[in-house]
Amino acid sequence: MSAPTSPEEPWPVRTVARKIADWINRLGTIWVEGQITQISARPGAATSFLTLRDPSADVSLTLTCSSSLLRKMDPPLTDGSRVVVHGKPTFFVGRGTLSLRVDEIRAVGIGELLARIERLRQLLKAEGLFDPARKRPLPFLPNRVGLITGRASAAEHDVLTNARLRWPSVQFEIRNVAVQGSTAVPQILDALGELDRMPEVDVIVLARGGGSVEDLLPFSDEALCRAVSACRTPVVSAIGHEPDSPLLDHVADVRCSTPTGAGKRVVPDVAEETRRIHQLRDRARRALHGWVDRERRLLDALRSRPVLADPHGPLARRSEQVTALRDRARRATTGVLNHERHALAAIRSSLTTLGPAATLARGYAIVQRTDPDGVDGVLRSVDEAPPGTRLRVRVVDGAVYAVVSE
Repeated sequence: MSAPTSPEEPWPVRTVARKIADWINRLGTIWVEGQITQISARPGAATSFLTLRDPSADVSLTLTCSSSLLRKMDPPLTDGSRVVVHGKPTFFVGRGTLSLRVDEIRAVGIGELLARIERLRQLLKAEGLFDPARKRPLPFLPNRVGLITGRASAAEHDVLTNARLRWPSVQFEIRNVAVQGSTAVPQILDALGELDRMPEVDVIVLARGGGSVEDLLPFSDEALCRAVSACRTPVVSAIGHEPDSPLLDHVADVRCSTPTGAGKRVVPDVAEETRRIHQLRDRARRALHGWVDRERRLLDALRSRPVLADPHGPLARRSEQVTALRDRARRATTGVLNHERHALAAIRSSLTTLGPAATLARGYAIVQRTDPDGVDGVLRSVDEAPPGTRLRVRVVDGAVYAVVSE
């Protein structure tokens, strides 16, 4: 184990470089995939230098290989070629640089690229990044449109021209980036993050014209697809032409087949909206007039009804009916009372006629004397009654009888 250093006993540069070289030399060989961005092969030189870049990040690595290995590549390597290399990390003590000493280079063919894209497509689909339920609708009239595209490209011209033809006052926030090659993905990611953080940007458009499969590879990059999926702002994909279908089309909230279609999709047509406003205004006017006419007819019908034309007439008729019913009730009550009064007078007359008082008032009565054995005869005079007897008067069939009881 190395002794610790101190300000009094520092290591010289050669010691540090040698120790780093010793650690790196312990590493074994590895396979690395990337994109060639620079090739330096001088005629007659035994060693060639290349730069291998990560397509998804701003990271590169220097490669060294024999010039014969580079010359044997068929087809020859060019800037932008996707390759898989086999080599061993090497640290050059004299220059203090790290490189990868390569002994094999394999070009990544179109078939393999498409197969990788298909595997990534299945992975992202299984994670739900293609799910229509997570896609957000575009705003009807965005305050500002973010545009990520190549500098002075036909795609930028198509988006701006078609959008301003439809809505002349539309505002754009443009970020020009590389849309192909090794620097495309990092630049697009930086522009996407910047526009997504701007609150005034309501929608972001990624636009690029058509191209080969290799040219459109940045728009099938996994890092870019996940960044678009994580955006808070709706994203429109307008990459290539109708047959082109990078993975970005499936992750974006809206897919347009061309940049021209994106320019027409992000803003409404001012002429069409003006016509729609006029149509809606006419419909509203007709509806209001119809409603007013209908209510006026209803009001006229209500005003023409007798109850509203002569409101006192029904009251007067009801008052007459009440008066008539009251008179009928009075007459009926008076008739019942008179009838009962006459009946009572007849009953009273009968009682008076048949009562004993009336018979006695006429001055005569039939008096019978009774004893325990029965009737003893008729008294012709009260004087014939024995002293101490009592007379009991009773009425039988309208005749008054006085019975003497001892």
